[in-house]
Amino acid sequence: MQNQNKIQNPSTQVPKTPQMNDRDFLNDMLSTEKYMTQSYTTALHEASHKHLYDDLLLIFNETQQMQRELYNLMFQKGWYKMEAQDTQKIQQSYQQHSGYTNQFPYNGQLQ
Repeated sequence: MQNQNKIQNPSTQVPKTPQMNDRDFLNDMLSTEKYMTQSYTTALHEASHKHLYDDLLLIFNETQQMQRELYNLMFQKGWYKMEAQDTQKIQQSYQQHSGYTNQFPYNGQLQ
């Protein structure tokens, strides 16, 4: 019986060999895009010149889009799996984290 908490499409058969296969290559590319997106985010925060910021933002958006496309492709092939959480666990997490707003500046109010 299949685990009902898995969110995925049917798995695609991947040969078990020491060589990298399509799933390995896509996983490597997705990891690289995630790393690049994080790096561009840091660069955007620190860019002091408007034109540099604009160029970095364009590259960031393209990188983020590629990351999403790789994720979608892996999910469609059944190579990216997630687990559903029940409503009670989500509610518990929400309650736990909503208490952190009193630690925000301005008493948790957005300015």
